[in-house]
Amino acid sequence: MRIYVCGLTPSAQAHLGHARSFLFFDVLRRYLRHRGFRVTYVQNVTDIDDRSINAAKESGEDYHAIVDRYYAEFKDSMRKLGVLEYDAEPYATKFIEPIQAMIRQLIEEGHAYVSEDGIYYRVSTFANYGRLANRKVDELEAGARIEVGEHKEDPLDFALWKFAKPAEPRWAFDPYGEGRPGWHIECSAMAHVLLDPDGTGFDIHGGGADLIFPHHENEIAQSEPLMTRPPMANFWVHGGLLLFDNRKMAKSLGNFEPLSALLQRHDAQAIRWLFLQTGYRKVMNFTEESIAAAALGLGRVKAAYRLLARAQRGEAAGVLDLDDRMETALDDDMNTAAALAVLYDFVGNAARYADDPALAALAFRRLGYWLGVLGIAPKDDWLEEARVDFAPDFVERLRDALSEARVNRAPSVIEAATPREAIERIVGMRDDARRAKDWAASDRLRDALQRCGIEVKDSKEGTTWTVAG
Repeated sequence: MRIYVCGLTPSAQAHLGHARSFLFFDVLRRYLRHRGFRVTYVQNVTDIDDRSINAAKESGEDYHAIVDRYYAEFKDSMRKLGVLEYDAEPYATKFIEPIQAMIRQLIEEGHAYVSEDGIYYRVSTFANYGRLANRKVDELEAGARIEVGEHKEDPLDFALWKFAKPAEPRWAFDPYGEGRPGWHIECSAMAHVLLDPDGTGFDIHGGGADLIFPHHENEIAQSEPLMTRPPMANFWVHGGLLLFDNRKMAKSLGNFEPLSALLQRHDAQAIRWLFLQTGYRKVMNFTEESIAAAALGLGRVKAAYRLLARAQRGEAAGVLDLDDRMETALDDDMNTAAALAVLYDFVGNAARYADDPALAALAFRRLGYWLGVLGIAPKDDWLEEARVDFAPDFVERLRDALSEARVNRAPSVIEAATPREAIERIVGMRDDARRAKDWAASDRLRDALQRCGIEVKDSKEGTTWTVAG
């Protein structure tokens, strides 16, 4: 499985929207490997473009220094978020020769032309232009225009090579003239060299939904005329927009926060868990409340993981249905929200699995495995608990409260349990009652816990509990 994803343009600090897109593709390749594919994953670095050049002019720095600084910060954030290293990480400036070779061929075949300020792609020569974006050429033409200083035949034509301006980075390109590549041709050349040297196409091309037009549309237009067997990619996968407090992230709106700063305030695994709760193609809104809720939901999984770790011994002969249910969810267009629902249901039964050491061992392994597929590998500190000093008679008082609440089986379920195990088991019983829509039993179990100083909180991510005070 060959995958190309448009990576970062490190002319400024990365933000949470970048993280959402790249975290999804990290989960996608992990899951494809689970399914038995040999995955080759390429994510490029656009290290030369108008924005990095302008940033260099404004700051007086060399553009390389700007790119290196911001990209190093981005990679550090990706490591904290648990993103796997890429199989290839091409920098556009390292592929100047392949870029120029494609441009030469496009000129020779009549798809490109040389003008006063650069070399442009002739959109009128590609009949399928607009198909990816599902837009007609006449609709696109209505919104297109020729900027000051551009010398092109048609407003839709786009730059393949920009002739050098004073004090700008430049590369020789005989016989046309010194300059630098356009944005779109960079990705076409890198994908061709690394994933599709024979021109028969590769499997998946990905990026954010904001890249569909013009970037990906232009990649197709300049790549497919040179291929022996189009299409360029069999599947185009685009991640949805991320809002920050219901607004698009922008420094001008005052709601932009660098990804590196956000990771100093929030658990990286909770951020990943939050993104998994929404389908990758949907628009998602990030708020402080949403990340707090995600942390609570992940805390429920951690509690079950601890419980199973303590309970496991031996080997299990049976097989749980977790694998089938997770695959059913993720096979459906990578429905990570449904996959988390499966995990919440699974950890809701952790207390029941813990009663059988062999079953606990199997449950513990499969839970850890699937968390790894989602890029949330359990850490050693998951097994550590915040110290809570329960009263010596806590379990006895809880048993009395359950008897008063007249909930069948509940007092016996916590027999010989530690205080924490007793709470987890009752929370599990309450989850069962809620799934069965037995709201009366659910309320009685909640009230019994509250009488013993345990507060429960229900959310769409599941139920969590805390010790009052």
